[in-house]
Amino acid sequence: MEIWEKFANFANDILFQLVGEMTEQQMTHEEMALEVKRLAERLVAADRKDLLLRAIGVPLLEELRIEAAKGKLSRLVITSDYRFILADYQQEVELQPVHKAVYLLFLAHPEGIEFKRLGDYRKELTDYYMQTAKMMDKEKIIEGVEHLVNPLDNAINEKCSRIKKVFLELMDEYRASYYIISSHTQKHIAGRIWYERLKLITLPRELVEIKGEKE
Repeated sequence: MEIWEKFANFANDILFQLVGEMTEQQMTHEEMALEVKRLAERLVAADRKDLLLRAIGVPLLEELRIEAAKGKLSRLVITSDYRFILADYQQEVELQPVHKAVYLLFLAHPEGIEFKRLGDYRKELTDYYMQTAKMMDKEKIIEGVEHLVNPLDNAINEKCSRIKKVFLELMDEYRASYYIISSHTQKHIAGRIWYERLKLITLPRELVEIKGEKE
């Protein structure tokens, strides 16, 4: 379901609760949006943003945040020789081959990866590294990957910090938050409560164009 359909349904639910007999057929989506805006402004004026957040819900709020950011975000083009280009800003993201390999791995897994499970992605990460560092000795690549997937080694944190620093040098913190490898905790309830501490890139994948292909 498209995000604006979700928003329209959310608006309709609020209006139905408020006026009872009002249905979606009696109001256009534009009219519902205006009414929601009016109600939202009243809640904000009353200093009840907590109620507004509860009504919208965090998942929809995150979708709206991404939708709002799309107009400010650049396409990320990864060329056949693995240059990282912010096409709409006409800027190149200067990263070393190892950083590019890590970034490509997380781009390929929008669902996120826990650092402690990076060992499960050893082969995939090695393949990316061999593509981005074609001139490097294979044994050096394998050694570098072993450092990255070792949960007792700080190498992966260092690489992610460097990636973050490079993007922050090119844009403000808000926009950079979509490009960096960031933390997201996911709660699960299955007989017991447990948490996944995922690392992921939140950049909408329709803004990513990868021209390089693994051989």
